[in-house]
Amino acid sequence: MKLNVSMIFIFQEDLDNEHLMMLKQTFDVFDVDRKGYIDIDMIGTIMDMLGTHVSTEEIENIIDEIDEDGNGEVSFEEFASMAARFLVEDEEDTEAIQLELKGAFRLYDRDGNGFITIEVLREILKELDEHLTEDDLDNMIDEIDTDGSGTVDWEEFKAVMIG
Repeated sequence: MKLNVSMIFIFQEDLDNEHLMMLKQTFDVFDVDRKGYIDIDMIGTIMDMLGTHVSTEEIENIIDEIDEDGNGEVSFEEFASMAARFLVEDEEDTEAIQLELKGAFRLYDRDGNGFITIEVLREILKELDEHLTEDDLDNMIDEIDTDGSGTVDWEEFKAVMIG
């Protein structure tokens, strides 16, 4: 992934490179058509995936700030600016989130073999956003299943959920 200099400059005070890359990966999963923007109605789902539970009112306030032209689209720069406010900096919180996610992963790893199937991942993504089309799901799964194995291991699952 290539980030332009102005984008790095804008966020260098708020986000370290690891957080920025994680946000870019998450953004790319939802920018399935590679348009360079995501629809504003995906913000809540994405924030949930990042482990940041924000109220609908907070999301609406943020959207009003970042979607100045009211076109319903959020660029990566706008998305990263918004997400920077909510990223967990406290190491204990991060560990707690990982433990919670590990428990969820074990629940979905029905056979206890260290991975979840693409079918199970599809169910999870549908639960997160019921408006995703089959094409959206296919594109997202292609992004998530980085090794093309047809399964999602803990590292892939964690990368999607918290980066």
